[in-house]
Amino acid sequence: MTKSGTEILSIPLSAPEIQGNEWKYVKDCLDSGWVSSVGEYVNRFERMIAQTVGAPCCVATSSGTSALHIALLVSGVQPDDEVLVSTLTFIAPVNAIRYAGAWPVLVDAEPQFWQMDPQKLSDFVRKNCHVSNGTLRNRRTGRRVKAILPVHILGHPTDMDAIVAVAREFGLTVIEDASECLGAKYRRRFAGTLGDIAGFSFNGNKIITTGGGGAIVTSNAEWATKAKYLTTQAKDDPVEFVHGDIGYNYRLTNVQAAIGCAQIEMLDQYIAKKRAIASRYELGLQEAAGIRLMPHAPWADSTFWLYTVLVDEKQFGMGSRELMERLNHAGIQSRPLWQPMHQSPVHRQSESTSCETAERLYASAVSLPCSVGLSQSDQEHVIASVLRAGHSH
Repeated sequence: MTKSGTEILSIPLSAPEIQGNEWKYVKDCLDSGWVSSVGEYVNRFERMIAQTVGAPCCVATSSGTSALHIALLVSGVQPDDEVLVSTLTFIAPVNAIRYAGAWPVLVDAEPQFWQMDPQKLSDFVRKNCHVSNGTLRNRRTGRRVKAILPVHILGHPTDMDAIVAVAREFGLTVIEDASECLGAKYRRRFAGTLGDIAGFSFNGNKIITTGGGGAIVTSNAEWATKAKYLTTQAKDDPVEFVHGDIGYNYRLTNVQAAIGCAQIEMLDQYIAKKRAIASRYELGLQEAAGIRLMPHAPWADSTFWLYTVLVDEKQFGMGSRELMERLNHAGIQSRPLWQPMHQSPVHRQSESTSCETAERLYASAVSLPCSVGLSQSDQEHVIASVLRAGHSH
């Protein structure tokens, strides 16, 4: 117990799992001296990611955010372009659009599976934009609309066929943010291979981690070559320090990649554990009044990256934030979804569709502990704590 009487958090939300060859591979890096952004583990990690999702090309990056930034640049997004992006997301993809000098147009989530709403996307393009000389332009701003950036959230893929159909009709590039969705499938195809280019994240709380890191995957070899060039400071000569473009120090290090190689060897096991955790939550919370379980589409193979429920304040007897406070006092870490980007102080001036679904989800969602290493007894403690909170009202 702390001095305030609050228990120290003993069940984390999503902690990394280190149980494979991490120590062996990192020691190999340290023994060989190849610790920075050049080394065989970086190349190996890229091959493993590409093979895992079935993409021809992969470029490892220093973060998921840098992966999205470079994906935007190599796919042709230019300053003053507009990119249609999910409003219900961690801030990174929307920031990346601004890094590229472009402008986000924020699209609501759909209520069934909480992903980008294809209908609102289509309505915005058809009602608020027009085609001029073969280019889609926003009627209000006059800017070129260049790309769609759907964010697959919480391990569940977006309904990509509907989004890609809009993109193809209007000549837009599709840049997937698959940061939370490694290993998930949409209609038997892996997230990250459903559009033109994608970014992944390997932050410490993701299903596999490199500590901090990311990757770009694409079937466009020219874009991949440009991405590797830009992520390694755009150096043109193998000896002389001649740079032909504004490059970035975005390359994943060999030490991080060594951890990633060990992690990805465990990916199938980790996904199976995540799905087992989701099943236990579904079984344990199915009778809880006022708790809506995490949805799962029949066309999706979710990884349930963060198992998230919706709390109906009237039925449950308390709102999402009060439940989080109760769990905190029980030593259980939980968290809300992200403030929707149309409400963010730094992005609220951006154009958006109506976003009432994202606002409702933000108000009522709670993500529960789902580390790969979560024990059954700890999960039973979480479930009992949720049920106890509901029964206390």
